[in-house]
Amino acid sequence: MNDLRWIDVLLVEDDPGDVLLTKEAFELNKVRNKLHVVNDGEQAMAFLRQEGEYADAPRPDLILLDLNLPRKDGREVLQDIKSDEKLRGIPVVVLTTSESEEDILRSYNLHANAYVSKPVDFDQFISVVRRIDDFFVTVVKLPNSSQRY
Repeated sequence: MNDLRWIDVLLVEDDPGDVLLTKEAFELNKVRNKLHVVNDGEQAMAFLRQEGEYADAPRPDLILLDLNLPRKDGREVLQDIKSDEKLRGIPVVVLTTSESEEDILRSYNLHANAYVSKPVDFDQFISVVRRIDDFFVTVVKLPNSSQRY
């Protein structure tokens, strides 16, 4: 499949260890996508709305969203994304340590595209990131970011 294009992935994660693991997973899997990282919910919305220091930020093709974030909770971020006409078409994968049935249900009710529990084991984490990448880059057809508006 030579027609694979690079995509911009926004990782919204406040845990430096999980950020590092995700970056390593991208590198180990030779994921060609561009990973952008913000550390809290307010930064996520500023990035997505291209405000302030993120004025030149690209529109992500995929968002990996932790739920337990400082300043603005991941659930609020998900709700803001899916209620914004310009952002709602961006697929959001909730990638979190929470296995709470309430969090799973609420995330899907807020129109998350997938809910994935973060494995604690490094190899399993790498495998999960690889599968997310394979699915959203090779299997799923994403709209061109310039065609979403």
